[in-house]
Amino acid sequence: KASDLWRKMISMLFETGHPWITFKDACNVRSPQQHIGAIHSSNLCTEITLNTNKDEIAVCNLGSINLVNHVDENGLNREKLKKSITTAVRMLDNVIDINYYSVPQAENSNLKHRPIGMGIMGFQDALYAQRIPYASEQAVEFADVSMEVISYYALSASSDLATERGSYQSYKGSLWDQGILPIDSLKLLYEARGVDFLDVNMDQRLDWDSLRNKIQKDGMRNSNVLAIAPTATIANISGVSQSIEPTYQNLYVKSNLSGEFTVVNPFLVRDLKNLGLWDSVMVNDLKYYEGSVQKIDRIPESIKRIYATAFEIEPRWLVDAASRRQKWIDQAQSLNLYVAGASGKKLDITYKMAWLRGLKTTYYLRALAATTTEKSTVSDMSLNKVSAQPAPAAVPQACSLDDPDCEACQ
Repeated sequence: KASDLWRKMISMLFETGHPWITFKDACNVRSPQQHIGAIHSSNLCTEITLNTNKDEIAVCNLGSINLVNHVDENGLNREKLKKSITTAVRMLDNVIDINYYSVPQAENSNLKHRPIGMGIMGFQDALYAQRIPYASEQAVEFADVSMEVISYYALSASSDLATERGSYQSYKGSLWDQGILPIDSLKLLYEARGVDFLDVNMDQRLDWDSLRNKIQKDGMRNSNVLAIAPTATIANISGVSQSIEPTYQNLYVKSNLSGEFTVVNPFLVRDLKNLGLWDSVMVNDLKYYEGSVQKIDRIPESIKRIYATAFEIEPRWLVDAASRRQKWIDQAQSLNLYVAGASGKKLDITYKMAWLRGLKTTYYLRALAATTTEKSTVSDMSLNKVSAQPAPAAVPQACSLDDPDCEACQ
């Protein structure tokens, strides 16, 4: 029975964090390349949904837009974003030609279909810059608007390259060739599932009809254009938040060959300084509460909402934001889910919601250890004065989000 299989999957997920649940129907029904075969699997980080067979090994050619660098006092800087995206798409297409291929099956696949996977990093920082809480309708709306703009300019850039360099070899018969863009492919998923089994916001703001006509006329240089990777290493190098991840902690200790360094969320420091609350007591409080601001009484509620950390955000907000992005993406997203107090029921609800909202894939399930205990200080917490030096936080029993050598998150 399907229900028994689902129960077994959820039980395994609860016990081990695996398997990384992906949804075959959404991956295949919405694939631009369904005319050349089925998508049998994703990659390790679950953002790549490309065709494979005995003669072809799919290759992911990835790059990420630093989203926070395209946000100013007026919100999303669309002209700057357009320029960056146009450059990025051209760069990624160049990579396909100058790359080294270790096996002929990979070279055959890459040169024939020319897939690229442009994504984003710094999403959480972009919210901080606009003082938007991750757990809010504003954040969900920003996820929608920003990804629509990125999708629009990326598809347009690939079509421009097709005019200049020619369409990819297997373009004929693809969804692009039929005038079906990622947002249009949602209608195919509605038809395949039925309206009772898909609940996705279909709002559009840009002139997609013009772009649709342009692509049918000029073609596409790349079979696939968009995919959101984890960006653990490159976000670390760039000094921004990873991919679409919420902040794990507002204060943590980073260790490398040069020593140990205390890292504090710079946006939080900015806002606390503006309120006159940044002092040594606040630093000790943040250390004591392991980077959480929720139990520090003198911090206003508005600041607590903005700087809620990953396990303090209900998973539905992560799923809703991901759903708004997914409608614009031709591949998928590397989406980690954080569940405090995980239970079979919570996981059942969360993953069914992910399916209902049209997600193609999910990545790690992260849950707090059962041994995690609540912190408490003196009864009067008006200043939350923590006198003793706090003990170092226990290392979580999970893949480190900040380990640049983790081969799963390059």
